[in-house]
Amino acid sequence: MHTRVHEFSWPDRVVVGAIGLPGARTFYLQVRAGTQIVSIALEKQQSALLAENIDEILDQLITVKGNPFSVPTGTPVELVDNDPLEAVQEQFRAGAMSLGWDPSTAQIVIEAHPLADDEFDPDPDPDPDDESFDEDGAIESEMLLVRMPVGTARAFAKRTREIVAAGRPMCPLCGFPMDADGHICTLPEV
Repeated sequence: MHTRVHEFSWPDRVVVGAIGLPGARTFYLQVRAGTQIVSIALEKQQSALLAENIDEILDQLITVKGNPFSVPTGTPVELVDNDPLEAVQEQFRAGAMSLGWDPSTAQIVIEAHPLADDEFDPDPDPDPDDESFDEDGAIESEMLLVRMPVGTARAFAKRTREIVAAGRPMCPLCGFPMDADGHICTLPEV
């Protein structure tokens, strides 16, 4: 089995966006370099944790004594990206993800692997034109590897937090999300 790596070392754009109405949104991590675009589906919680952990890494770098990297404390205004997602063609749904720091390039590194499918039953007659199979008929796994500079990472985290927060409003009484078509408030007993 081979792993197809979608690698972006200096992407032109890396964002999280959502498609759909609040309460039924699908979140995507989308990366573009030139004409190459990869979109992977994320859970809302994965998106929120990704933004939170990126900010934590950047905040820790600021406190390192003798840090040679210029890490912005806020989002550089020239890197703000409020544009919608480009044409989305889902590559895979993210399962395991990792986040790191590469000091040799001063970049945040995101690695995403597809959601494991425990119920996968390989097709005994693979379609040779299906790109998910290699030349020997073995199933290829995929992986997204994104490296982004610190300013881009700050802008990415800010936008992601805003996208996540733009969901359904919370009920001020019970604290549960309110749907557009109504809300039955279940107040805790006193």
